Amino acid sequence: MPVTLGSERLIESSTLRGLRVGVLCNPASVDTRFRHIVDRLAEAPDVTLAAIFGPQHGFRSDVQDNMIETGHARDERRRVPIYSLYSDTREPTAAMLEGLDALVVDLQDVGARIYTYIYTMANCLRAAGRHGLRVIVCDRPNPIAGIEVEGPMLQAGYESFVGLFPIPMRHGLTIGELARLFNAEFGLGAAVEVSEMTGWRRSMYFDETGVPWVMPSPNMPTLDSAIVYPGTVLFEGTMLSEGRGTTRPFELVGAPWIDAEAFAARMNARGLPGVFFRPAVFEPTFQKHARATCGGCQIHVRDRDAFRPCAAAAALLLEFHAADRARFAWRRPPYEYEQEKLPIDILAGLPAFRQQIERGAPLDEIVASWRGGEDAFRKLREKYLLY
Repeated sequence: MPVTLGSERLIESSTLRGLRVGVLCNPASVDTRFRHIVDRLAEAPDVTLAAIFGPQHGFRSDVQDNMIETGHARDERRRVPIYSLYSDTREPTAAMLEGLDALVVDLQDVGARIYTYIYTMANCLRAAGRHGLRVIVCDRPNPIAGIEVEGPMLQAGYESFVGLFPIPMRHGLTIGELARLFNAEFGLGAAVEVSEMTGWRRSMYFDETGVPWVMPSPNMPTLDSAIVYPGTVLFEGTMLSEGRGTTRPFELVGAPWIDAEAFAARMNARGLPGVFFRPAVFEPTFQKHARATCGGCQIHVRDRDAFRPCAAAAALLLEFHAADRARFAWRRPPYEYEQEKLPIDILAGLPAFRQQIERGAPLDEIVASWRGGEDAFRKLREKYLLY
């Protein structure tokens, strides 16, 4: 039996009867029958859909590239405003919330600290708390399961829109569980409820849920992309290609100065669990190295339970750095509204990771440096688990 989503349970209940409702959503906000949350709310008896809010890439996910703001608009079919929360504001204003009785959040997260949708949700919780507005988060599966916790913990002073709170890179929580944790631990002050799923188990990957995969964002085309993403998203902080502009973003990584076969051989010699690095030559059509031939590899995950995306990414960066230190470069700011700190530092959540790569630290040392934060977060998250 497929998982029953929080949105399905909410619509089928009487919770929203008599209310004027706003909804934070995008094209992935569909149920197991591909019915969109906006359509379901608009058709629900005695429920008034009054406003739509969109995250990064827009309500319709029509903005392909990263870090491109979207404007406000109007949905003429449903005759309601569409407010962009990746625009001149990343938090709903009092005027946007005026007249609402409840704000529904139905976004598909991908299980990584970096993914901005969870901070759009957090900003909505904060605004709702100030304005006394009820928030209902429709829970959805963590696509990469809900057991593993991995990667560096965000350090104070390195907060940004790709990391507002001190959590590890791979958090192992659903978006509903994150809402509970953010609200309680970081003082957002919202009256938040979670419409829980039924049938979901923490060991489930997305393809085991029976829920259709709709791209959560334009550069997250498949579950394969999501599985590697908590690691290879770090490549956004370099001048290496993370595969944007190809049909396999975050799975293909490389640069014009890399010998693909030699590089992949060195990576496979490391014997990392659950993964094979296939030599690959590719040409991004946009973003870094557009229309330039890049050598590198495609990451093929053969055992996703054994695979550790953050450790794999650290190994990849060590090898790229060692391959040619003169050509390897970190991306310069600005990045995601941060004007001064290096993008790699706000992505990793601290400068130590960059420094470890620069000095060629052993991979075991890098991974060991994450353990204290991982262990602390595992303990913290226990009281917020719903499944």
